[in-house]
Amino acid sequence: MMNTTPNPPDATVEPVDERLPLGTMLLYGLQHVLVMAAAPITAAFLIGHTLELPDNVTVGLMSAIFLACGLAGILQSVGVSGFGARLPFVQVPGGAPLVIFLAIAQATDLQTATGAVILTGLFYFLALPFFTRVLRFFPPIVIGTMLLLVAVNLIRIFGGLITGRPGSPEFAAMGNIGLALVTIACTVIFARCFTGMWQRIAVMLGLLAGAAVAVASGAMSFSGVLEGPIVAFPQPFPFGMPKFDLFASLPLIIFSVVSMTEATGQTLATAEIVERKGDHKAIVPRNIRADALGSLFGGCFGTSLIITSGENIGIIRATGVRSRYVTIAAGAMLVLLALCAPLGRLAYAIPTAVVAGTAVIVFAIIGVMGINILRRVDFNQNGNMFTLAAALAMGLIPIVVPGFYSAFPQHLQIVLGNGLAMGTLTAVLVNILFYHLGHSRTPAPATKQVDLAGEHIKSK
Repeated sequence: MMNTTPNPPDATVEPVDERLPLGTMLLYGLQHVLVMAAAPITAAFLIGHTLELPDNVTVGLMSAIFLACGLAGILQSVGVSGFGARLPFVQVPGGAPLVIFLAIAQATDLQTATGAVILTGLFYFLALPFFTRVLRFFPPIVIGTMLLLVAVNLIRIFGGLITGRPGSPEFAAMGNIGLALVTIACTVIFARCFTGMWQRIAVMLGLLAGAAVAVASGAMSFSGVLEGPIVAFPQPFPFGMPKFDLFASLPLIIFSVVSMTEATGQTLATAEIVERKGDHKAIVPRNIRADALGSLFGGCFGTSLIITSGENIGIIRATGVRSRYVTIAAGAMLVLLALCAPLGRLAYAIPTAVVAGTAVIVFAIIGVMGINILRRVDFNQNGNMFTLAAALAMGLIPIVVPGFYSAFPQHLQIVLGNGLAMGTLTAVLVNILFYHLGHSRTPAPATKQVDLAGEHIKSK
């Protein structure tokens, strides 16, 4: 399906700058929206259900996430005054920063979590000039470990959303478990039976199939979807004015360096795929600045970081469409989706078990990506073995034993009790201990930048 790109009328126009016919551009843009739409929906569900927000707040948050993703995607694709890579990028709320955002909110409050997102967005700008100097401290073993911990943490959280609260009358109800399993099974079946672009949107098709089963079984109702306003603009600072706590923000700030590493790999890979001329490295800062601005905007509307999506590389390869005007169209569709209140209410009407089932398979795939990166690491080297072992130990303890650090001071719990932050930080520090400290240190293995798809982009 749609695996060829029309020849540009002017041979001097680069494929990435090609203006496609309006109908074709909208159709391809819709494909991008379908590929990434599950991410904002699951992000809003996760924040709303984990923090027990009122339904109307969660619906507004979903619209805010769609708006932030749409505007950030347009900025990346258009490129304005040094912001945006002028590449076919879509933006999503990243899984890792979402976990950290929730951990900060649970340890402190939502105002502090919002402040952490804003501080991290500002940190992007401050760290960018020095970014290349710290990149060597985030080799594949660190990134792979981080992705693995993201998967474990999020599967635990969304698994809890499927079962409900322990001790409640509906805990582990067969209906909810069944809907989640049907959604996961449909996703796998679609991924196996379909090819091309249909296979790429297997996750979204699985969610729709789960919703269809929910409607047929009476677990999903459309009542209320058409009630209320037709157009609604997301409310700035829905949780109140942000509080700025540098220590509480530290886990998210640490992650931002990993995010910049991922953005670097994705930018270089995408620029090569779309045959962008010139120095591809010069585009990287423009990408990161747009990520920072998108995250600042998202933070002001109650979301976590809005960052470059790893799906960009896959969808470009699957469709052969390299024009950035396609992602401009996709961004415009996301903005319209955000402002159309009934669509937000329709998305929220999908049962939690269906959305959580989709999220479980998506985040399990993220874990597979982490494993794919780690399998390329030489664990015969003592440094690599102990880096992973220490990171998993410090990262998994807070996840599998909640309350492990409950006797520690509150500020320390924010960092120590966050398995993702502790695992990533431990991996960085142990890797430095083995490969960057002391006169007799072990020679550091050759590192490679890795994109979210787990592909090695460029040897360092």
